[in-house]
Amino acid sequence: LVANRTPGPEILQAEAVSGDNGLTLTERAPYGVIAAITPSTNPTSTIINNAIGMLSAGNAVVFNVHPGANRVCNETIRRINAAITAAGGPPDLLTAPEAATIESAQALMAHPGVRLLLVTGGPGVVREAMASGKRAICAGPGNPPVVVDASADIGLAARQIVFGASFDNNVICTDEKEVFVVRSVADELLAGMQNHNALLLPKYKVAQLERVIFTELGAPGKPGVMNKRWVGKYPWQILREIGIEAGPELRLIVVDVPADHPLVWTEQLMPVLPVVRVENADQAIDLAVAAEHGFGHTAAMYSRNIDNLSRMAREINCSIFVKNGPTLAGLGYGGEGYTSFSIASPTGEGLTTALTFSRIRRCTMVDHFRIV
Repeated sequence: LVANRTPGPEILQAEAVSGDNGLTLTERAPYGVIAAITPSTNPTSTIINNAIGMLSAGNAVVFNVHPGANRVCNETIRRINAAITAAGGPPDLLTAPEAATIESAQALMAHPGVRLLLVTGGPGVVREAMASGKRAICAGPGNPPVVVDASADIGLAARQIVFGASFDNNVICTDEKEVFVVRSVADELLAGMQNHNALLLPKYKVAQLERVIFTELGAPGKPGVMNKRWVGKYPWQILREIGIEAGPELRLIVVDVPADHPLVWTEQLMPVLPVVRVENADQAIDLAVAAEHGFGHTAAMYSRNIDNLSRMAREINCSIFVKNGPTLAGLGYGGEGYTSFSIASPTGEGLTTALTFSRIRRCTMVDHFRIV
């Protein structure tokens, strides 16, 4: 996906304006050296996506990768550098500390040779990047909600929600994290999801699941703390811990919960999807806005009602909003458009490309170079 759908230098178009007073040329120029702090979730995809955009804009990059993904990220960087030199490019355009740490990230942020920061992380590292005195592009967390109203194509919604929420075992920040469904169609949706390799967890097993996947459950209506041991694991591995045997074909664990359950308010990063029954579309949208926490990241809605779709699109105020499809469609996977694995909602750039990693330069010739 990132190799095929990430824009390259073709997106960097020069612009010329001529008139009675001459000619003005506007072009995209590199920043120079970019420092990129990357996450432990989808680490290699993020590095490939970032590298294509940053190198296309003419930059070199120093990655400070997550310590939990150090080896695989460094190998990815080595392979990209090898491909660049094999194609006749200069060596070592991408570099990284052999063992990245918080201290190495801080050193990069403060280094006078770094002109641009790309930071993916929680509020703390985002604040530090924005206080660095450099231009900072910041990608924060997400908790993408899905709303299904009574007018929706329920068969479509069931199939696509399972596909999206189970993709890469839900570690991608854009993946569906919780569902709000109007009560009159909730049973139909849950039945449909089970027809597409999702398991509806028996209610008597919910407490056991909580003890496995949370280290701190959290108060009603508040986020808990997920057990990192289970991030990105397969459904059958999680279920085995609570005494349920399942095969590798199982894609998703679905949990029917009330709106104040901590699963709804927590970015899980594992194939466990809470589904909440609501009275109507308005209540669903209100809860979706609250559960998204104002991150402005990603959301989706299944509906044939234009008024409902329009209200949710306005009020959820996300960088990505998908109508009647999986959230992955917003990354160009099953939908139109390009791919980005750095969604810069906190600083407003949205889906980053080579344009994001370039700066605008203007050159003006006065009273000449016009041929008309």
